Amino acid sequence: MYDLLIKNLRVVRAEADRVDTLDVAISDGRFAALEPNIHESEARKTIDGAGLTAFPGVVDAHMHVGIYSPLEKDAVTESKAAAMGGVTSAITYFRTGQYYLNKGGPYRDFYPEVLEISDGRYWTDYGYHLAPIASSHIDEMEMLLTEHGVSSFKIFMFYGGYGLHGKSDKGAQKEFLMIGDDDSYDIAHFEFIMRSASRLMKKFPDLADQISVSLHCELADILNAYTKIVQKEGKLTGLRAYSAARPPHSEGLAIWIASYLAYETDCLNINLLHLTSRKALEAALMMEKTFPHINFGKEVTIGHLMMDYDVPTKCHAKVNPPIRSREDVEYLWQNVIEGNVNWIVSDHACCSEEVKVSGQENRDDNIWISKSGFGGTEYLLAALHSEGSKRGLSLPHMARLTSLNPARRYGLNQKGDIAVGLDADLALVDSGKTFTVRADESESGQGYTPFEGMELTGQVVSTYLRGNLVYHDGQVTGPALGRYLSRPSPSKAG
Repeated sequence: MYDLLIKNLRVVRAEADRVDTLDVAISDGRFAALEPNIHESEARKTIDGAGLTAFPGVVDAHMHVGIYSPLEKDAVTESKAAAMGGVTSAITYFRTGQYYLNKGGPYRDFYPEVLEISDGRYWTDYGYHLAPIASSHIDEMEMLLTEHGVSSFKIFMFYGGYGLHGKSDKGAQKEFLMIGDDDSYDIAHFEFIMRSASRLMKKFPDLADQISVSLHCELADILNAYTKIVQKEGKLTGLRAYSAARPPHSEGLAIWIASYLAYETDCLNINLLHLTSRKALEAALMMEKTFPHINFGKEVTIGHLMMDYDVPTKCHAKVNPPIRSREDVEYLWQNVIEGNVNWIVSDHACCSEEVKVSGQENRDDNIWISKSGFGGTEYLLAALHSEGSKRGLSLPHMARLTSLNPARRYGLNQKGDIAVGLDADLALVDSGKTFTVRADESESGQGYTPFEGMELTGQVVSTYLRGNLVYHDGQVTGPALGRYLSRPSPSKAG
């Protein structure tokens, strides 16, 4: 007997080229059968899927939970918001230093506290990418991999000399990162992180394909110079000013440096995060041709696909790297359609209204004082479905971008597709339903959204996590069932 049978679904499989009408049977939290006309007598419980479109549960591989609010609070509200959008696996970036837990020190002490706080608070399955901030953290990467299943590590390339929200001196950045006088968060530090990752790939060959280094590609020297110019000239305001202060060629140059470091260190898996512009993506494609033996993961966020720097929500859409021009948006979409982007994420960072505009007199457009980041995981699948469908993006391609590709890259081998043996994670979508984004309908603690007022076609109706209904018809359901995702995980596909 199957535990659950959902009949009459339009099943989107990431590794298939078509969408089939099938019945989906689930047992012990995994997909047990995908066939037409499975009889109700074979299941303990049967649900009519009513022709809804079934996507694999979304793997939102770039979130920031616990950055502006305490982790114990953020994990609850933001995972509920994620479940609303069909997300079943959230991988969130975490680090020592200011924000997050506001602590420095070794990960051997720090990370168990993160896991303890997380336990029982997520409505999605969850994992963490970690950033080696202090030089001593590099020596802990093997421990994090073997003892805690952390297989992905992050570098924030601008942190050494530029602030999270704007210009900052190097001394302030050391205080921000909570590192000692002997530590330098610079290109040499990035090199040593890559050398450590490369060593792990060689020491653990069975895990090598799913060990990676991810990079936020912007350079502090360029950001400092252009911020000074833009502020002195005073010709630009709002998101246009912020984009000019953190210009696209800063991304491109950082990508070149990161790519050569990967070549030099034999670090064969690097991820270029949240590419925002033509110059950034062109640089990534050039480096891919220059170093064909390196496996580049090229990531774009749904925010950078849905907004340009004239979006009416102004400073509420401040994020790093910035929202760009309409020409950049169109170039990103062109490359999504052509298959040059590997996965799409939310870069969700819940930043409440009070935090976002704290200290500014003009609450609409003081871009220099506004905090960076915003949430959006709840709109990731719906927005991609809505805009992608208009542009000819196929449903299986959407599933690869939001589920299969990030799952495989980051070692979630039991996630990412609808296939027998994999975790029964599903996002059921009413493909024909149009809705208007309203922040007050979200479970997020943010209270606003830069997506406000957008009309999207393709609304998530239900979300199943390992066969358990966690969201249905506007309501998060049941207790928090999220489990920690130790990576790389074995595949259960049959």
